[in-house]
Amino acid sequence: MPAPTPALPRACRQVLSLDDFEPLARRHLPRPIYAYISGAVEDNRALAENRRAFADLAFRPRVLADVAQRDLGFELFGQRYAAPIGLAPMGISALSAYRGDVVLARAAQEAKVPAIMSGSSLIRLEEVMAAAPQTWFQAYLPGEMAQIHGLLDRVQAAGVRTLVITVDTPVAANRENNVRAGFSTPLKPSLALAWQGISHPRWLLGTFLRTLLRHGMPHFENNYATRGAPILSPSVLRDFSDRAHLAWPHLAAIRQRWPGQLVVKGVLTPEDAVMARAHGADGLIVSNHGGRQLDGAVAPLRVLAAIVRAVPGLPVMLDSGVRRGTDAVKALALGARCVFVGRPFNYAATVAGQAGVAHGIALLREEISRDMAMLGLTRLDQITPACIRPVADPADYFPSTENHP
Repeated sequence: MPAPTPALPRACRQVLSLDDFEPLARRHLPRPIYAYISGAVEDNRALAENRRAFADLAFRPRVLADVAQRDLGFELFGQRYAAPIGLAPMGISALSAYRGDVVLARAAQEAKVPAIMSGSSLIRLEEVMAAAPQTWFQAYLPGEMAQIHGLLDRVQAAGVRTLVITVDTPVAANRENNVRAGFSTPLKPSLALAWQGISHPRWLLGTFLRTLLRHGMPHFENNYATRGAPILSPSVLRDFSDRAHLAWPHLAAIRQRWPGQLVVKGVLTPEDAVMARAHGADGLIVSNHGGRQLDGAVAPLRVLAAIVRAVPGLPVMLDSGVRRGTDAVKALALGARCVFVGRPFNYAATVAGQAGVAHGIALLREEISRDMAMLGLTRLDQITPACIRPVADPADYFPSTENHP
């Protein structure tokens, strides 16, 4: 007899899509915290371009295909997953949802989809791995091998099997929206910040004060082998300021030392994809960091097919801008093995904790299944370039049009 379906939390009863979580989270969170999650960089051009790229593709559905039975499962790095979606790494998520990193990881593992824990997290890696042992770990690495080796030893000891190296953060981004909203790293106490807490009592009591009482002042826990600085400490700047020296020789050295799967995140060109493979990467995540680093960076979807062709056989994944099942299907049609989603799951955790994240995963999975049926497909391997047609110039997406219908 199947287990009963848990009741949907009241906060999620009107949530019909991932985008529905955002206005709920915006009301719940202090303005600076919401701005940190929602904002991008400078003029938000890369953020807007990520969504525009998906809109510029249309579907070519086939009919009368008997789609009563559909399978969304796939294998990646020797693991069987239930759907081609995952949770992208999201820094300081424990500041927007109580025990946010644990909540996200547990929800993903129960849904049998991958989740990547952020190196900019406020909960110890070891605690998250104990709660959800299948979680991947994303590292922001300094360009200093002694510190890198220390962190790798710690990550391996924690039981991580898939390590994700983010490579698109050599310097801090110009996130003007954070400054305008009063968010800073480190957080700076002020009357305005205090008022934001007082005026959002559910967040103040349920997340911030609850964290302080049970776990003490949050620290950046996982940048190095040892504990990082508290979020209010000026030394936080030091922890985030020494990445400019990171280079390809560091990746080669990491490959020699790291025994598990090695994924490089932040690649946007075929040239760098080839370099990553040559230096030992087992997989790639095509990403522009959700539009949060270089404003005007190309949308990952527009370069995905070229990167897939440049590294045949290497698993290529994508994040940045995915919000619907149709987005995921379009990325899979261009060669992605799976897609990762960030902000909406952060909002879901804010609104309803682990149950909110589980609801978000279920919504996205149901959309993909429905979209496959509408396209006349029953398995993920049937999602090919033949399923889509660029609205504009095909060269925007396809390296050549020789296989395009």
